[in-house]
Amino acid sequence: MRIAIRAHAKINWSLCIRGERPDGYHELDMLMQCVELCDELTFERARRLTLEVDGQRLPGGDRNLVIRAANALNDALGKRMGARITLKKRIPSRAGLGGGSADCAAALIALNRLWNLRLPMRTLMQLGLQLGADVPFCLNSGLCRAQGVGEVLTPMPDAPSIPLVMVTPGGGLSTPAVFRAWNGDASAAPVDVPALAQALRMGELARAQAISRNDLEAPAVALMPEIGGWMERLRGLGAPFVRMSGSGSTVFAAFPDEASALSAAARIPGAVFTRTLAASPEA
Repeated sequence: MRIAIRAHAKINWSLCIRGERPDGYHELDMLMQCVELCDELTFERARRLTLEVDGQRLPGGDRNLVIRAANALNDALGKRMGARITLKKRIPSRAGLGGGSADCAAALIALNRLWNLRLPMRTLMQLGLQLGADVPFCLNSGLCRAQGVGEVLTPMPDAPSIPLVMVTPGGGLSTPAVFRAWNGDASAAPVDVPALAQALRMGELARAQAISRNDLEAPAVALMPEIGGWMERLRGLGAPFVRMSGSGSTVFAAFPDEASALSAAARIPGAVFTRTLAASPEA
């Protein structure tokens, strides 16, 4: 048996920090959406658990979220099942696009099928949250409001398909480092997430820009100033909506039509054209 699955990247239309929790994590309020850009994974039955990434065999330890997902399933069931896993990476690492979390979620879904475990989604969600704050969203995808550390999800209906241009400067950023650089001010008024979602549905990108914010942009720009430069460059190319995704370093620009987005992408070496997904990808 062989299972092939796509692990889609995500963007943050908004990211508000509502405070720091006693456990050291941050209370968040975000609007997230999955995009066409994806990694590709295949899973086959095997005696041992192995992972090959773009032709390179990696150790089967806990450093990779795909292996950690497999081990979490085995630990939960008290079993030791194997699989031959291959991963083709397209989502940049340390970029705020949730690539590792998307791969982890894909592994939970695929191995649940491959091993015929029949675990319900709520169990996969619980396991996923232990592995990463973005994993629950990646298990659901679509357009969602995500609160708590990212595990309290409210699906938003009628998700729009919007052309995007993405740029990932530098070698990426460390999420913990960006959070540590945040100034700790959670007093700003929260983003009106339903209004933001409605503006996106209506294609009112300038209005969506005015409503949204990412509280991690300022600390990320302080750590990597070129992020701010790329945001200005994308605005200069006519993008009515420009944000950094997650904790960076990827910057994305939303355009009203595909032609405008493709024209902008052609003028930026290394830029990626993609679209938001109007519906959750088939798991």
